[in-house]
Amino acid sequence: MRRSRSIPGAAFGASAYFLWGLFPAFFGLLAFASPGEVVAQRIVWTLVVVLAALALSGRIRELRGIGGRVWRLAAVASAAIALNWGVYVYGVISGHVVECALGYFINPLVTVAFGVVIFRERLTGAQWGALALGAGAVAVLTVDYGRPPVIALALACSFATYGLVKKVIPLDALRGIAAEGIVAAPFALAFAVALAITGHSEFTSGPAHTALMAATGPVTLVPLLLFAVAAQRVALSTMGLLQYLTPALQMAWGVAVAHEPMPASRWAGFALIWAALAIFTTEALLRARRARRTSPDAITASGPPASETRTTL
Repeated sequence: MRRSRSIPGAAFGASAYFLWGLFPAFFGLLAFASPGEVVAQRIVWTLVVVLAALALSGRIRELRGIGGRVWRLAAVASAAIALNWGVYVYGVISGHVVECALGYFINPLVTVAFGVVIFRERLTGAQWGALALGAGAVAVLTVDYGRPPVIALALACSFATYGLVKKVIPLDALRGIAAEGIVAAPFALAFAVALAITGHSEFTSGPAHTALMAATGPVTLVPLLLFAVAAQRVALSTMGLLQYLTPALQMAWGVAVAHEPMPASRWAGFALIWAALAIFTTEALLRARRARRTSPDAITASGPPASETRTTL
C-alpha cells in the first residue's frame, strides 16, 4: 500500500467495489454449506487474516488500548455485520441475488432515513422526494414478490446500522475489523464446533470445502483495504458514485448468469429506486460543488456522509 502512491485513488475504490460486486460468484461456490456455517467460518478466518496483518505491520499491541465503550460499539457493529453477512449468504445460496442487489441500492436511502429518525437531521425537498420514491419502490416490489422484499430490507437496515456505528467508533479499518472479530469469534467458534460434533459441518468434508471457507478471510479483507486507501485519497462524492458499481454488478450476475426472473413489475420497482438514487446523488453532488466553492479545503470533506459510502459485504 505504501508503494502505491502513483496509483489514482479512484482505481482503488473501483477495485474494491468491483470485487464486492463479484461476491455472488464466490459465495455461490459455498452452497454446499449452510449460511450459518459460512458466516461462522467467515468471521473466524477474517479475524485470523486481520490479526496476521496487524502483527506483520507491528500494530498488534494497539488492540490493548481499546476501551470499554469502544468494545461495546464494536459488539453492536459485529452483530449488525454478522446479520448482514448471514442474510447475504442466504440470499445468494437460495437464488435471490437480485434481491440482495436491491438491498444495497436501498441502503443509502435507509441511511438517510436513519439520520432523520435518530439524529433529527433535516432533509431538503429533493431528499424527501427520493425517500418517497424509495418507499414507493418497496410497495411496488412487495406486490411483485407477493411479500415484502425481506432480504433486501434486512440487508439495507443491518448495513445502515453497521455504517452508523462505524461512523462514531474511533478505530481505523484494521483495528475495527479485528475488534469486531474478537467479539464475534467465540460465538462463531462455538457454532462451528457444535456443527462438527453433531456431524453437520462441511468444513472438514474435503480439501476443496476447507480451502473455500478459509478463503472467506482474505476475500473479505482485500476489498476492505482497497476501500480504506481510496477513502483517504478520493472525495466522498466520488466514492458515493462508485458505491453503485457493487449492486449493479450483483444485479447483472443475478439476471444474466443466475437467470433469476425479472418481470416488468420488478423492473418498475427497480426503476423507482434508481430514480430516487439519481435525485439523491445529484443533490449530494450539487451540495459538494457548493462546498468546494465556499471552501477550497472542503474538497475531500464534501459529498454524502461517510456512512453513505461505507460498504462492507
